[in-house]
Amino acid sequence: MKKEKSMYVCKECGYKSIKWMGKCPNCGEWGSLEEEVEVTVANKKIPKGSLNFQEIDEKLVSFDEIKMEENFRYKTKVKEFDRLLGGGLVQGEVILLTGNPGIGKSTLLLQMANEYTEYGDIIYISGEESLSQIKSRGDRLGIKNKNLYLMSETNVDKIYEYISERKPKVVIIDSIQTLYSETSDSIAGTPTQIREATLKIVDVAKKNNICFFIVGHITKDGKVAGPKMLEHMVDAVFTFEGEEGLFYRILRSEKNRFGSTNELAIFSMEEDGLREIQNSSEYFISERNEKNIGSMIVPVLEGTKVFLLEIQTLITEGNPIGIPKRVVQGFDKNRIQILMAIGEKRMGINLGTKDVFVNIPGGISIKDPAADLGALISLMSVYKNVEISQKIAAIGELGLRGEIRKVFFIDKRLRELEKLGFKGVYIPEANRKEVEKKDYKLKLIYLKNLDEFLERI
Repeated sequence: MKKEKSMYVCKECGYKSIKWMGKCPNCGEWGSLEEEVEVTVANKKIPKGSLNFQEIDEKLVSFDEIKMEENFRYKTKVKEFDRLLGGGLVQGEVILLTGNPGIGKSTLLLQMANEYTEYGDIIYISGEESLSQIKSRGDRLGIKNKNLYLMSETNVDKIYEYISERKPKVVIIDSIQTLYSETSDSIAGTPTQIREATLKIVDVAKKNNICFFIVGHITKDGKVAGPKMLEHMVDAVFTFEGEEGLFYRILRSEKNRFGSTNELAIFSMEEDGLREIQNSSEYFISERNEKNIGSMIVPVLEGTKVFLLEIQTLITEGNPIGIPKRVVQGFDKNRIQILMAIGEKRMGINLGTKDVFVNIPGGISIKDPAADLGALISLMSVYKNVEISQKIAAIGELGLRGEIRKVFFIDKRLRELEKLGFKGVYIPEANRKEVEKKDYKLKLIYLKNLDEFLERI
Protein backbone atom coordinates (compact mmCIF):
# COMPACT_ATOMS: atom_id res chain seq x y z
CA MET A 1 0.00 0.00 0.00
CA LYS A 2 1.40 3.38 -1.06
CA LYS A 3 1.42 6.31 1.33
CA GLU A 4 2.14 9.94 0.47
CA LYS A 5 3.43 12.44 2.96
CA SER A 6 4.45 16.04 2.55
CA MET A 7 7.92 17.13 3.68
CA TYR A 8 9.66 20.47 3.59
CA VAL A 9 13.26 20.23 2.38
CA CYS A 10 15.89 22.98 2.51
CA LYS A 11 17.22 23.58 -1.01
CA GLU A 12 20.55 24.76 0.43
CA CYS A 13 21.52 21.96 2.83
CA GLY A 14 18.85 19.25 2.44
CA TYR A 15 17.41 19.58 5.96
CA LYS A 16 13.94 18.01 6.27
CA SER A 17 11.00 19.14 8.37
CA ILE A 18 7.37 18.05 8.64
CA LYS A 19 6.27 21.69 8.80
CA TRP A 20 7.25 24.82 6.93
CA MET A 21 9.63 27.27 8.60
CA GLY A 22 10.79 30.64 7.37
CA LYS A 23 14.39 29.98 8.44
CA CYS A 24 16.23 26.67 8.11
CA PRO A 25 17.42 25.64 11.62
CA ASN A 26 20.38 23.75 10.12
CA CYS A 27 22.04 26.27 7.76
CA GLY A 28 20.23 29.45 8.82
CA GLU A 29 19.04 30.32 5.29
CA TRP A 30 15.74 32.22 4.99
CA GLY A 31 12.99 31.05 2.64
CA SER A 32 14.87 27.92 1.57
CA LEU A 33 12.36 25.23 2.68
CA GLU A 34 10.27 23.90 -0.20
CA GLU A 35 7.48 21.35 -0.11
CA GLU A 36 8.11 17.90 -1.56
CA VAL A 37 5.85 14.85 -1.66
CA GLU A 38 7.45 11.58 -0.61
CA VAL A 39 5.86 8.28 -1.65
CA THR A 40 6.53 5.26 0.56
CA VAL A 41 5.41 1.67 0.19
CA ALA A 42 4.22 0.18 3.46
CA ASN A 43 4.32 -3.51 4.44
CA LYS A 44 6.18 -4.49 1.28
CA LYS A 45 7.84 -7.91 1.75
CA ILE A 46 9.81 -10.11 -0.60
CA PRO A 47 7.96 -13.43 -0.96
CA LYS A 48 9.96 -16.44 0.13
CA GLY A 49 11.59 -18.20 -2.79
CA SER A 50 11.04 -15.28 -5.20
CA LEU A 51 14.76 -14.47 -5.59
CA ASN A 52 16.31 -15.75 -8.81
CA PHE A 53 19.75 -16.87 -7.65
CA GLN A 54 20.75 -17.95 -11.16
CA GLU A 55 20.21 -14.38 -12.39
CA ILE A 56 22.25 -13.01 -9.49
CA ASP A 57 25.07 -15.49 -10.15
CA GLU A 58 25.27 -14.30 -13.76
CA LYS A 59 26.16 -10.82 -12.50
CA LEU A 60 29.11 -12.15 -10.50
CA VAL A 61 32.46 -11.81 -12.27
CA SER A 62 35.72 -13.33 -11.07
CA PHE A 63 38.38 -10.76 -10.18
CA ASP A 64 40.92 -12.45 -12.48
CA GLU A 65 38.51 -12.37 -15.45
CA ILE A 66 38.16 -8.58 -15.46
CA LYS A 67 40.18 -7.14 -18.35
CA MET A 68 41.56 -3.60 -18.34
CA GLU A 69 41.59 -1.65 -21.59
CA GLU A 70 44.85 -0.15 -22.81
CA ASN A 71 43.44 3.39 -22.65
CA PHE A 72 41.96 2.96 -19.18
CA ARG A 73 42.82 6.60 -18.46
CA TYR A 74 42.08 9.36 -20.95
CA LYS A 75 44.84 11.96 -21.08
CA THR A 76 45.03 15.47 -22.48
CA LYS A 77 47.81 17.84 -23.49
CA VAL A 78 47.15 19.80 -20.29
CA LYS A 79 49.58 18.08 -17.91
CA GLU A 80 48.45 19.93 -14.79
CA PHE A 81 44.84 18.84 -15.34
CA ASP A 82 45.88 15.21 -15.83
CA ARG A 83 48.04 15.35 -12.69
CA LEU A 84 45.06 16.63 -10.69
CA LEU A 85 43.00 13.68 -11.93
CA GLY A 86 45.71 11.28 -10.77
CA GLY A 87 47.24 10.57 -14.17
CA GLY A 88 44.23 10.97 -16.43
CA LEU A 89 40.47 10.51 -16.55
CA VAL A 90 39.42 7.00 -15.51
CA GLN A 91 36.74 5.28 -17.59
CA GLY A 92 33.38 5.43 -15.85
CA GLU A 93 34.53 8.22 -13.51
CA VAL A 94 32.02 10.85 -12.35
CA ILE A 95 33.53 14.21 -11.38
CA LEU A 96 31.73 17.10 -9.69
CA LEU A 97 33.15 20.55 -10.53
CA THR A 98 32.02 23.49 -8.38
CA GLY A 99 32.91 27.16 -8.15
CA ASN A 100 31.57 30.70 -8.03
CA PRO A 101 29.47 32.00 -10.94
CA GLY A 102 31.60 33.34 -13.80
CA ILE A 103 34.83 31.79 -12.51
CA GLY A 104 35.35 29.80 -15.74
CA LYS A 105 33.93 26.32 -15.08
CA SER A 106 32.17 26.07 -18.45
CA THR A 107 35.23 27.43 -20.26
CA LEU A 108 37.50 24.86 -18.63
CA LEU A 109 35.20 21.93 -19.40
CA LEU A 110 34.67 23.02 -23.01
CA GLN A 111 38.44 23.12 -23.49
CA MET A 112 38.84 19.68 -21.88
CA ALA A 113 35.99 18.29 -24.00
CA ASN A 114 37.90 19.35 -27.10
CA GLU A 115 40.97 17.50 -25.77
CA TYR A 116 39.10 14.23 -25.14
CA THR A 117 37.68 14.01 -28.69
CA GLU A 118 40.73 11.99 -29.78
CA TYR A 119 39.24 9.04 -27.85
CA GLY A 120 35.77 9.27 -29.43
CA ASP A 121 32.52 11.24 -29.28
CA ILE A 122 32.06 13.84 -26.55
CA ILE A 123 28.65 15.30 -25.62
CA TYR A 124 28.25 18.65 -23.84
CA ILE A 125 24.75 18.93 -22.31
CA SER A 126 23.72 22.37 -21.09
CA GLY A 127 20.57 23.36 -19.25
CA GLU A 128 21.67 26.95 -18.69
CA GLU A 129 22.88 28.16 -22.08
CA SER A 130 21.58 27.85 -25.62
CA LEU A 131 23.58 26.00 -28.25
CA SER A 132 24.47 29.27 -29.99
CA GLN A 133 25.88 30.67 -26.74
CA ILE A 134 28.09 27.61 -26.26
CA LYS A 135 29.16 27.80 -29.91
CA SER A 136 30.10 31.45 -29.46
CA ARG A 137 32.35 30.55 -26.51
CA GLY A 138 33.86 27.69 -28.51
CA ASP A 139 34.70 30.03 -31.39
CA ARG A 140 36.47 32.38 -28.97
CA LEU A 141 38.49 29.40 -27.68
CA GLY A 142 39.35 28.33 -31.21
CA ILE A 143 37.47 25.01 -30.98
CA LYS A 144 36.56 23.28 -34.25
CA ASN A 145 35.83 19.59 -33.81
CA LYS A 146 33.32 17.27 -35.45
CA ASN A 147 33.47 14.78 -32.56
CA LEU A 148 32.23 17.36 -30.05
CA TYR A 149 28.43 17.45 -29.86
CA LEU A 150 26.20 19.93 -28.06
CA MET A 151 22.77 19.28 -26.56
CA SER A 152 20.28 21.45 -24.72
CA GLU A 153 18.23 19.17 -22.43
CA THR A 154 17.12 19.16 -18.79
CA ASN A 155 15.09 15.92 -18.58
CA VAL A 156 17.48 13.44 -16.96
CA ASP A 157 15.30 10.46 -17.98
CA LYS A 158 15.72 11.35 -21.67
CA ILE A 159 19.44 11.97 -21.14
CA TYR A 160 19.78 8.55 -19.49
CA GLU A 161 18.13 6.75 -22.42
CA TYR A 162 20.07 8.64 -25.07
CA ILE A 163 23.48 8.23 -23.41
CA SER A 164 22.83 4.50 -22.83
CA GLU A 165 22.13 4.09 -26.55
CA ARG A 166 24.79 6.44 -27.99
CA LYS A 167 27.62 5.50 -25.55
CA PRO A 168 29.95 8.48 -25.95
CA LYS A 169 33.34 8.54 -24.22
CA VAL A 170 32.79 11.65 -22.08
CA VAL A 171 29.65 13.60 -21.14
CA ILE A 172 29.54 17.05 -19.55
CA ILE A 173 26.44 18.14 -17.60
CA ASP A 174 26.15 21.91 -17.07
CA SER A 175 24.65 22.01 -14.52
CA ILE A 176 23.17 19.35 -12.19
CA GLN A 177 20.82 21.96 -10.63
CA THR A 178 18.96 22.36 -13.95
CA LEU A 179 18.10 18.66 -14.38
CA TYR A 180 14.81 17.11 -13.32
CA SER A 181 13.28 13.64 -13.29
CA GLU A 182 9.64 12.95 -14.13
CA THR A 183 9.51 10.44 -11.29
CA SER A 184 9.60 13.29 -8.74
CA ASP A 185 7.03 16.07 -8.32
CA SER A 186 9.51 18.65 -7.02
CA ILE A 187 11.06 21.34 -9.19
CA ALA A 188 14.58 21.25 -10.62
CA GLY A 189 17.32 22.25 -8.20
CA THR A 190 15.71 20.81 -5.07
CA PRO A 191 17.67 18.21 -3.07
CA THR A 192 15.32 15.43 -4.20
CA GLN A 193 15.77 16.23 -7.89
CA ILE A 194 19.54 16.63 -7.54
CA ARG A 195 19.74 13.25 -5.81
CA GLU A 196 17.59 11.51 -8.43
CA ALA A 197 19.50 13.05 -11.34
CA THR A 198 22.88 12.14 -9.87
CA LEU A 199 21.78 8.55 -9.20
CA LYS A 200 20.84 8.13 -12.86
CA ILE A 201 24.08 9.71 -14.06
CA VAL A 202 26.22 7.47 -11.82
CA ASP A 203 24.23 4.43 -12.94
CA VAL A 204 24.70 5.04 -16.67
CA ALA A 205 28.36 5.94 -16.13
CA LYS A 206 29.25 2.72 -14.30
CA LYS A 207 27.22 0.42 -16.55
CA ASN A 208 28.73 1.76 -19.79
CA ASN A 209 32.18 3.02 -18.67
CA ILE A 210 31.26 6.59 -19.67
CA CYS A 211 33.04 9.50 -17.99
CA PHE A 212 30.93 12.37 -16.65
CA PHE A 213 31.80 15.91 -15.60
CA ILE A 214 29.00 17.48 -13.56
CA VAL A 215 28.93 21.23 -12.89
CA GLY A 216 27.49 22.07 -9.46
CA HIS A 217 26.44 25.42 -8.04
CA ILE A 218 27.64 26.57 -4.61
CA THR A 219 25.93 28.45 -1.80
CA LYS A 220 27.04 31.82 -0.46
CA ASP A 221 29.13 29.93 2.13
CA GLY A 222 31.08 28.16 -0.61
CA LYS A 223 29.44 24.75 -0.07
CA VAL A 224 27.96 22.59 -2.81
CA ALA A 225 24.28 23.41 -3.26
CA GLY A 226 22.06 20.39 -2.68
CA PRO A 227 22.23 17.35 -0.40
CA LYS A 228 25.55 16.39 1.15
CA MET A 229 25.01 12.96 -0.38
CA LEU A 230 25.91 14.46 -3.78
CA GLU A 231 29.60 14.67 -2.84
CA HIS A 232 29.61 11.04 -1.63
CA MET A 233 27.98 9.70 -4.79
CA VAL A 234 30.59 11.01 -7.22
CA ASP A 235 34.17 9.77 -7.61
CA ALA A 236 35.89 13.15 -7.40
CA VAL A 237 35.06 16.69 -6.29
CA PHE A 238 37.00 19.63 -7.76
CA THR A 239 36.56 23.28 -6.81
CA PHE A 240 37.49 26.15 -9.12
CA GLU A 241 38.65 29.24 -7.24
CA GLY A 242 39.91 32.70 -8.04
CA GLU A 243 40.10 36.21 -6.62
CA GLU A 244 38.20 39.08 -8.22
CA GLY A 245 40.42 41.25 -10.38
CA LEU A 246 43.14 38.58 -10.74
CA PHE A 247 43.69 36.55 -13.89
CA TYR A 248 44.77 33.27 -12.30
CA ARG A 249 42.49 30.39 -11.28
CA ILE A 250 43.11 27.56 -8.82
CA LEU A 251 41.64 24.13 -9.48
CA ARG A 252 41.62 22.18 -6.21
CA SER A 253 40.93 18.49 -5.62
CA GLU A 254 38.75 18.00 -2.53
CA LYS A 255 38.04 14.31 -3.14
CA ASN A 256 39.50 11.82 -5.61
CA ARG A 257 39.05 8.07 -5.56
CA PHE A 258 41.65 7.62 -8.30
CA GLY A 259 44.29 10.14 -7.23
CA SER A 260 45.62 12.27 -4.39
CA THR A 261 43.43 14.70 -2.53
CA ASN A 262 44.37 18.32 -1.78
CA GLU A 263 46.08 18.62 -5.18
CA LEU A 264 46.29 22.04 -6.83
CA ALA A 265 46.56 23.11 -10.45
CA ILE A 266 47.08 26.75 -11.42
CA PHE A 267 45.60 28.27 -14.58
CA SER A 268 45.69 31.76 -16.02
CA MET A 269 42.62 33.28 -17.69
CA GLU A 270 43.61 34.55 -21.14
CA GLU A 271 41.56 35.99 -23.99
CA ASP A 272 41.58 32.63 -25.77
CA GLY A 273 40.75 30.58 -22.67
CA LEU A 274 42.49 29.01 -19.69
CA ARG A 275 46.16 28.12 -19.84
CA GLU A 276 48.06 25.95 -17.36
CA ILE A 277 50.91 27.35 -15.28
CA GLN A 278 53.37 24.49 -14.86
CA ASN A 279 56.05 26.40 -12.95
CA SER A 280 53.64 27.62 -10.29
CA SER A 281 56.33 28.18 -7.62
CA GLU A 282 58.10 30.79 -9.73
CA TYR A 283 54.73 32.37 -10.46
CA PHE A 284 53.90 32.92 -6.77
CA ILE A 285 57.29 34.26 -5.68
CA SER A 286 58.31 36.27 -8.74
CA GLU A 287 57.93 39.82 -7.36
CA ARG A 288 60.62 40.00 -4.63
CA ASN A 289 63.69 42.05 -3.75
CA GLU A 290 67.10 40.62 -2.84
CA LYS A 291 66.47 41.21 0.86
CA ASN A 292 63.24 41.91 2.69
CA ILE A 293 61.99 42.49 6.20
CA GLY A 294 59.10 40.27 7.24
CA SER A 295 59.21 37.97 4.22
CA MET A 296 60.15 34.27 4.19
CA ILE A 297 59.90 31.57 1.53
CA VAL A 298 58.54 28.15 2.54
CA PRO A 299 58.15 25.01 0.38
CA VAL A 300 54.72 23.57 1.22
CA LEU A 301 53.25 20.30 0.03
CA GLU A 302 49.82 20.28 -1.62
CA GLY A 303 48.91 16.71 -2.52
CA THR A 304 51.94 15.41 -4.44
CA LYS A 305 53.30 18.77 -5.61
CA VAL A 306 55.54 21.26 -3.82
CA PHE A 307 54.71 24.97 -4.00
CA LEU A 308 57.09 27.73 -2.95
CA LEU A 309 55.05 30.38 -1.17
CA GLU A 310 55.95 33.63 0.52
CA ILE A 311 54.88 34.39 4.08
CA GLN A 312 54.59 38.13 4.70
CA THR A 313 54.13 39.65 8.16
CA LEU A 314 53.66 43.16 9.47
CA ILE A 315 53.68 44.43 13.07
CA THR A 316 52.32 47.84 14.05
CA GLU A 317 51.73 49.65 17.33
CA GLY A 318 48.23 48.82 18.54
CA ASN A 319 45.83 50.83 20.65
CA PRO A 320 47.21 50.53 24.22
CA ILE A 321 43.71 50.38 25.72
CA GLY A 322 42.11 48.27 23.00
CA ILE A 323 42.28 44.65 21.87
CA PRO A 324 45.25 44.11 19.49
CA LYS A 325 44.38 43.07 15.93
CA ARG A 326 45.27 39.67 14.57
CA VAL A 327 44.55 39.71 10.82
CA VAL A 328 45.55 36.49 9.06
CA GLN A 329 44.96 35.61 5.41
CA GLY A 330 46.05 32.30 3.90
CA PHE A 331 47.25 30.80 7.22
CA ASP A 332 45.46 29.19 10.14
CA LYS A 333 44.78 31.97 12.65
CA ASN A 334 44.95 29.61 15.64
CA ARG A 335 48.32 28.35 14.43
CA ILE A 336 49.63 31.92 14.23
CA GLN A 337 48.51 32.48 17.83
CA ILE A 338 50.49 29.39 18.90
CA LEU A 339 53.59 30.52 16.97
CA MET A 340 53.37 33.97 18.57
CA ALA A 341 53.26 32.34 22.02
CA ILE A 342 56.29 30.18 21.16
CA GLY A 343 58.12 33.25 19.87
CA GLU A 344 57.38 35.21 23.04
CA LYS A 345 58.57 32.40 25.29
CA ARG A 346 61.60 31.20 23.32
CA MET A 347 62.74 34.22 21.27
CA GLY A 348 61.71 37.23 23.34
CA ILE A 349 59.17 38.46 20.77
CA ASN A 350 56.61 40.37 22.85
CA LEU A 351 53.55 41.04 20.70
CA GLY A 352 50.93 41.34 23.44
CA THR A 353 49.94 44.97 22.66
CA LYS A 354 50.88 45.07 18.98
CA ASP A 355 48.75 44.56 15.88
CA VAL A 356 49.93 41.59 13.80
CA PHE A 357 49.13 41.02 10.11
CA VAL A 358 50.01 37.81 8.23
CA ASN A 359 49.41 37.32 4.51
CA ILE A 360 50.15 34.64 1.89
CA PRO A 361 50.20 36.41 -1.52
CA GLY A 362 48.51 34.57 -4.36
CA GLY A 363 45.33 33.40 -2.68
CA ILE A 364 46.58 29.94 -1.59
CA SER A 365 46.00 28.84 2.00
CA ILE A 366 48.85 27.07 3.81
CA LYS A 367 47.87 24.00 5.83
CA ASP A 368 51.29 22.32 5.87
CA PRO A 369 52.83 22.44 9.41
CA ALA A 370 56.28 22.54 7.78
CA ALA A 371 55.66 26.29 7.28
CA ASP A 372 55.84 26.97 11.06
CA LEU A 373 59.53 27.87 11.13
CA GLY A 374 59.23 30.22 8.15
CA ALA A 375 56.25 32.03 9.69
CA LEU A 376 58.06 32.57 13.00
CA ILE A 377 61.26 33.77 11.28
CA SER A 378 59.16 36.24 9.32
CA LEU A 379 57.64 37.58 12.57
CA MET A 380 61.07 37.80 14.19
CA SER A 381 62.41 39.71 11.18
CA VAL A 382 59.81 42.46 11.57
CA TYR A 383 60.03 42.59 15.35
CA LYS A 384 63.84 42.98 15.37
CA ASN A 385 64.03 44.85 12.03
CA VAL A 386 66.38 42.27 10.50
CA GLU A 387 66.55 41.80 6.72
CA ILE A 388 66.19 38.28 5.32
CA SER A 389 67.87 37.13 2.11
CA GLN A 390 65.27 35.99 -0.40
CA LYS A 391 67.60 33.20 -1.50
CA ILE A 392 67.12 31.42 1.86
CA ALA A 393 64.08 29.32 2.76
CA ALA A 394 62.91 27.58 5.92
CA ILE A 395 61.37 24.16 6.54
CA GLY A 396 60.26 22.88 9.93
CA GLU A 397 57.34 22.20 12.24
CA LEU A 398 57.58 23.77 15.69
CA GLY A 399 56.70 22.20 19.01
CA LEU A 400 55.59 24.16 22.07
CA ARG A 401 59.03 23.72 23.70
CA GLY A 402 60.68 25.44 20.73
CA GLU A 403 61.97 22.20 19.18
CA ILE A 404 62.06 21.95 15.37
CA ARG A 405 60.42 18.70 14.36
CA LYS A 406 61.04 16.42 11.39
CA VAL A 407 59.08 17.01 8.18
CA PHE A 408 58.14 14.53 5.46
CA PHE A 409 59.01 14.59 1.74
CA ILE A 410 62.08 16.71 2.49
CA ASP A 411 63.78 15.68 -0.76
CA LYS A 412 60.93 16.99 -2.95
CA ARG A 413 60.99 20.30 -1.09
CA LEU A 414 64.76 20.70 -1.44
CA ARG A 415 64.70 19.81 -5.15
CA GLU A 416 62.09 22.51 -5.78
CA LEU A 417 64.26 25.08 -4.00
CA GLU A 418 67.26 23.95 -6.04
CA LYS A 419 65.35 24.32 -9.28
CA LEU A 420 64.54 27.97 -8.56
CA GLY A 421 68.10 28.93 -7.61
CA PHE A 422 67.93 29.15 -3.81
CA LYS A 423 71.27 29.20 -1.98
CA GLY A 424 70.41 27.96 1.50
CA VAL A 425 67.65 26.50 3.66
CA TYR A 426 66.98 25.96 7.36
CA ILE A 427 65.90 22.35 7.97
CA PRO A 428 65.33 20.20 11.08
CA GLU A 429 68.28 18.29 12.52
CA ALA A 430 65.98 15.24 12.58
CA ASN A 431 66.12 15.15 8.75
CA ARG A 432 69.94 15.08 8.62
CA LYS A 433 70.33 11.31 8.06
CA GLU A 434 67.79 11.41 5.24
CA VAL A 435 69.40 14.23 3.26
CA GLU A 436 73.11 13.62 3.92
CA LYS A 437 73.07 10.67 1.53
CA LYS A 438 72.08 12.93 -1.40
CA ASP A 439 73.87 15.67 -3.27
CA TYR A 440 72.30 19.14 -3.11
CA LYS A 441 73.53 22.47 -4.40
CA LEU A 442 71.90 24.12 -1.41
CA LYS A 443 73.61 25.04 1.83
CA LEU A 444 71.76 22.99 4.43
CA ILE A 445 71.53 24.65 7.85
CA TYR A 446 70.45 22.10 10.47
CA LEU A 447 68.53 23.26 13.55
CA LYS A 448 67.42 21.33 16.62
CA ASN A 449 65.52 24.17 18.26
CA LEU A 450 64.97 27.93 18.21
CA ASP A 451 67.94 28.55 20.51
CA GLU A 452 70.28 27.32 17.76
CA PHE A 453 68.58 29.65 15.30
CA LEU A 454 69.10 32.66 17.61
CA GLU A 455 72.81 31.83 17.84
CA ARG A 456 73.15 32.06 14.05
CA ILE A 457 71.59 35.51 13.52
